[in-house]
Amino acid sequence: MSHPQALAPQVNRIQQSVLTRAERRLLNWLCARLPRWMTPDVLTSLALVAAAAIFLGYAMSNWNPAWLWLSVVGYFAHWFGDSLDGSLARFRQIERPRYGYFIDHSCDGIATLLILGGMGLSPYVRTDIALFGLAAYLLLAINTFLTAKVMGDFPLSHLGAGPTEMRVMLIALTITMFVVGPHSSMVAGFSGFDLFLGALAAVLVVVFLVQTWRTGSKLAAHDRPRS
Repeated sequence: MSHPQALAPQVNRIQQSVLTRAERRLLNWLCARLPRWMTPDVLTSLALVAAAAIFLGYAMSNWNPAWLWLSVVGYFAHWFGDSLDGSLARFRQIERPRYGYFIDHSCDGIATLLILGGMGLSPYVRTDIALFGLAAYLLLAINTFLTAKVMGDFPLSHLGAGPTEMRVMLIALTITMFVVGPHSSMVAGFSGFDLFLGALAAVLVVVFLVQTWRTGSKLAAHDRPRS
């Protein structure tokens, strides 16, 4: 019978985004100064609450665009909780690999649903475009988890961008929503926000297809059928 620890995901975390080095220095600095009551589970919970705040900000912007600032604050809080939970566990050497892997990425899925669902309920992004963005994210997430299983590599960034860079783009997008309003630059029924988010989702789908082809080719060359 396998030891429980042997069931934990043993993967090579790969992160090569633009902000990786600066963010790592900041996270290490924060980990050394967080109070003892601030545990990884508390930080994960904070990230989920922040995602709910982002959802609420977008949804309530139907009545007043000032609610978008709640979403902006929510992105910062989500970065704090989501980026620090695993970092703090490793810093304090209290990792629970299987539990952390399962809970963290499950919460990431819920958070993405809340964020894009909120956008789709706002007057700024069409619901179908928001759902396309959600589907594109889930495709790439599935690819990442499959790659971790079959190759042992867990890519945390693509094309020089990871979760933090994505949040920066979404913060900028949200502030732009507040400044220009929901009905600016309409093209064939699509706003500039629809076009931006749709293009971003299309890029994620292309990355998914390319990564699937590359990994499939490597596996095909390695897993030769037995004669």
